[in-house]
Amino acid sequence: MRKILDAAREEFGERGFSESSIVGITQRAGVALGTFYTYFDSKESLFQALVRDMSEQVRDTAAPAFVGCPNVLDAARKGLELFLRFAREHRNIYRIIDEAEFVDPAAYREHYETTATRITGRLIGARDKGEIAADLSDEDLEILAWASMGANVFLGLRYSVWDSVDPERVAAVANRMFRKGISA
Repeated sequence: MRKILDAAREEFGERGFSESSIVGITQRAGVALGTFYTYFDSKESLFQALVRDMSEQVRDTAAPAFVGCPNVLDAARKGLELFLRFAREHRNIYRIIDEAEFVDPAAYREHYETTATRITGRLIGARDKGEIAADLSDEDLEILAWASMGANVFLGLRYSVWDSVDPERVAAVANRMFRKGISA
């Protein structure tokens, strides 16, 4: 199944959903057409699985940043840096996730909602440990999670997909904004 998912990532990433074919994907994967149908019912079901798989890969790429890090803001900086490196290596993630909005809106929404839920949980934990402002409600932290995620998405697009800028520098500058704001 991994070979099919990897081939689908390349096929959908290069050709888009509508121009991609099951035959093209199986040829890239080096597997028989019957093998495809052992795992997937259709191109749509493969696409849905691919969106989930890529979402899990992003999660797993950033996860090490949150192990043993002294606080949530340091972990967020490192997590963004790891994401930017991932986005540079997997530029097609942007096309695939963007197309999911139209091909499989439920998978698209699930990708962002599960990510936001993870970030919100980390922020709530950080607030409860005294690492960030105590006056922020759970709703406030959810808003900040979506803001952070939105920033990360566009930072990845600009500095990993469109151009290659040092991910450590980009993460440090973005993290400064979350730590101190931008006022003088």
